[in-house]
Amino acid sequence: MALRRVTFVTGNKNKLREMQELLAGVVDLQSSAVDLEEIQGTAHEVAAAKCRLAASVVGGPVITEDVGLGFNAMGGLPGVYIKWFLKELRPEGLYRMLSGFDDKTGFAACTLAYCEGPGHEPVLFEGIHHGTIVAPRGPPVFGWNPIFQPHDSTQTYAEMPADAKDTCSHRFLAVQKFKAFLEAQPLQ
Repeated sequence: MALRRVTFVTGNKNKLREMQELLAGVVDLQSSAVDLEEIQGTAHEVAAAKCRLAASVVGGPVITEDVGLGFNAMGGLPGVYIKWFLKELRPEGLYRMLSGFDDKTGFAACTLAYCEGPGHEPVLFEGIHHGTIVAPRGPPVFGWNPIFQPHDSTQTYAEMPADAKDTCSHRFLAVQKFKAFLEAQPLQ
């Protein structure tokens, strides 16, 4: 059976590994580490603009994703700007940002964008996983995973085995919606 060939535009090897596992047998996933300019805006605005640009650069079907970590006490911030906060503060500093708040809840969000190619509009798929922001636990290998503990778990993302995280995460939830979309689209 022929699979759709889609390029995942990312330079993050951890995101690539997760996406390859989640989309195995569904698409022929290629990867490209194209450095794309990111606009400022909402998660949906950022994801759509990034995907449009990626499709133009790659010249064919692409997926991109934008991940955010939102703190409910801060109205959802840092959200899509988590990458920059993490770079400056590391997980420990992110956790300390909530020291003056009673509400330590938050959410991990993934906005997956798919575009068939140049001139097509991206389709967005969002996965949100609610949890609590905790003191860092687990290996500091993948971004802010040591400080996010889903409500339905006693472990942070960093403490979970990869196969367990890959069945509940924000990325998993977005990819499930993407897979359903692809199943409804005939392969041409």
